[in-house]
Amino acid sequence: MNKNDILGIIPARYGSTRFPGKPLADIGGKSMIQRVYEQASGVIPQVVVATDDTRIFNAVRQFGGQVVMTSPDHKSGTDRCKEALDRQEETTGLTFTAVVNIQGDEPFIEPEQIENLIGCFEKEETQIATLVKPLGAPQELFDANKPKVVIGAHSQALYFSRSPIPFLRGFPKEEWHLHHPYYLHIGLYGYRSDALRAITQLKPSPLEVAESLEQLRWLENGFCITTSVTHHESYSIDTPEDLENLKRKGIF
Repeated sequence: MNKNDILGIIPARYGSTRFPGKPLADIGGKSMIQRVYEQASGVIPQVVVATDDTRIFNAVRQFGGQVVMTSPDHKSGTDRCKEALDRQEETTGLTFTAVVNIQGDEPFIEPEQIENLIGCFEKEETQIATLVKPLGAPQELFDANKPKVVIGAHSQALYFSRSPIPFLRGFPKEEWHLHHPYYLHIGLYGYRSDALRAITQLKPSPLEVAESLEQLRWLENGFCITTSVTHHESYSIDTPEDLENLKRKGIF
């Protein structure tokens, strides 16, 4: 797929419960949102921040980035991406075939990960794409904050869960990782534009509500999610403590 046909969107909210103002947090002299923007724009020619806050809007403009104001009523980053797509197409006169949704709290995302995601759209049947990572530390398998995913023979996601999946019968739980390949979900998404517009019209589904995982709504409604494997570590920042931990580790 031609990268000029792709729109990179970075949803960014100011009002994070655990880390208010997170997109503007200073990381080695640059705001978090600027670092994400620079990583993404090194791969995708057209990148825009989608926000509902004038402070973020002004900060992005200040470092020379593209930004669009969106409704404060969106319940998810996916909904915000859909509005940003519509607005960008209206204002630029361009038509985008696909959208890459880049998490605004991953300032150290590797450009290679974005490339991997874009590569999924070389398959015409790809409607939605996401990344998975082989299990690292065994304890991650039982961490409910790290969703797991099982994958089919053609790299399609079969199911996502906060529980360890699959259940490995006949082995002690502490040995499961030794006898089966497990994958963690990395929350970077790509969508064909028509698929993005379609999934934002769907109502919350029973499995989504049960697991609190939005992507299950899409699976329940018959959409196929193509996966690509990454081996890069993901550094999502949810709290000020996460930021301090990365600093102590010398990540920045």
